[in-house]
Amino acid sequence: MPRPKKCRRVCCLPDNSKFGPLDVENDENNHLIMAVDEYETIRLIDFEGLNQEECSLRMNVARTTVQAIYNNARKKLAEFLVNGKVLHIAGGEYQLCNETIKPCGKSCCSEAKCKQKF
Repeated sequence: MPRPKKCRRVCCLPDNSKFGPLDVENDENNHLIMAVDEYETIRLIDFEGLNQEECSLRMNVARTTVQAIYNNARKKLAEFLVNGKVLHIAGGEYQLCNETIKPCGKSCCSEAKCKQKF
């Protein structure tokens, strides 16, 4: 029996969750779904500049798990760009940072949004 999946910690949901070419037909075969945890690995590693070890600490999973998530996300990004597909960011097993969870780091989205509200 496989081990149950551990919820991955995610700072925040993306502001925009749908991307794609403007002239695409509304064909379900032309859509890709990227899980929120896959988006988070792209954000942390490529945008924030963290390494896989630092990313794994932020997401509260093993480094090998981050590596697998990141590889899946990169394949989806490549398919999105090369084949001109529509990309939706949604779903997955994750837990958002909030007041009950200590912010996951210096660049935590939820911490920045909390500071902006006050």
